[in-house]
Amino acid sequence: MNQKTKSVSNIPFSVLDLVPITEGTTASLAIQRSLDLAKKAEAMGYNRIWFAEHHNMPGIGSAATSLIIGYVANGTTKIRVGSGGIMLPNHAPMVIAEQFGTLEALFPGRIDLGLGRAPGTDQLTTHALRRDKISGGQEFSDLLDELRYFLAPSFPGQKVRAVPGMGSTTPIWLLGSSGYSAELAGRLGLPFSFASHFAPEQLMYAIDLYKRVFQPSDVLDKPYIMLGVNLVAAETDEEAEKLATSQIVSFLGLLRGNPKPMGPPLENMEGHWTPLEKSHIEQRLGSSVLGSPSTIKQKLNDFIDKTGADELIINTMVYDYEKRIRSYEILSQIKKESPVMV
Repeated sequence: MNQKTKSVSNIPFSVLDLVPITEGTTASLAIQRSLDLAKKAEAMGYNRIWFAEHHNMPGIGSAATSLIIGYVANGTTKIRVGSGGIMLPNHAPMVIAEQFGTLEALFPGRIDLGLGRAPGTDQLTTHALRRDKISGGQEFSDLLDELRYFLAPSFPGQKVRAVPGMGSTTPIWLLGSSGYSAELAGRLGLPFSFASHFAPEQLMYAIDLYKRVFQPSDVLDKPYIMLGVNLVAAETDEEAEKLATSQIVSFLGLLRGNPKPMGPPLENMEGHWTPLEKSHIEQRLGSSVLGSPSTIKQKLNDFIDKTGADELIINTMVYDYEKRIRSYEILSQIKKESPVMV
């Protein structure tokens, strides 16, 4: 029996939304646009839309991730809605169990709980969030155990329960940009999402490690990997490359310790960064896929062939909201028009 070759035609595509607050707009508009994007993504056939927890960043409006998920899930009907991710060390596990237990009760079968171990912010803000020093290493594994305890069915005599939460069927994903979460996800038999959209240098190592240590569980009988991709699709390669400068400048502000709302695109990046900054950002955004429909299709098929990804989650950071939607439309069209590979 021939196995299907993975390609753009036969693996799911999803959306990663950082709820971008662009220059001259408000958080209110950014959140409304996230719902609009989710509705359009649902109509286009995207599998899920995830929101990421970041703090103290003027250009990102998804800090209260659980609230965004509830708002978007309430305004859609089919698309899965979840966190990509909740930074677990920022929270008491019972609070997350209650929040996602509530979301699952409201929107059964549509909620995902993706978990990360980074703070999602700077050191001072981390202290404001957590109040004490947290290593994020072994502690993350302990916090995950505690969270899974509160989401499991309760037992007779259990003194502390998450209500709602106990007995929840919300899928847990581990997210990561290194080998730590890859190994933990594999050993626990959980689905794994790698942040290749900003840490491509660790990508193949993490994939190999996850598959090598994977243990079948009551959640999965074989590994399942979703990979993050920065993608800008436009009518021409040149237009896509220009649109992508907005994200590059935003990343540059973060690198310089001066994050700002995303601004309009530049004609090019010449004179806007130092050689060292250019090298750093090109390394971080090295897996970005930019271009016309034909370029996007070829680059994505090459990426899928190289990585064996089971699903891609697409992050499109474009200043012009209509052009951002157009990018997701082009990708959807590429997928529908591609012949199924066997």
